[in-house]
Amino acid sequence: MSQKKQKKLQFEVQENETIDACLARMKQLGYIPIRRLEKPIFQEIKKGNETIFEPIGRQIVFEGQFNE
Repeated sequence: MSQKKQKKLQFEVQENETIDACLARMKQLGYIPIRRLEKPIFQEIKKGNETIFEPIGRQIVFEGQFNE
């Protein structure tokens, strides 16, 4: 009995991984990218009575569709 692959899957670019390496990993598993999502990562800094949110990075996620 063969194992069925999911039609869509999300691939996150890891901390020490390039975007090209993530895309190559997707291709190796048989997926093609159909959407790129970027989410900012914030750090909360409190100065007295004021709270400031400062961007410290971003999270990149690709949505891949299984290429049959």
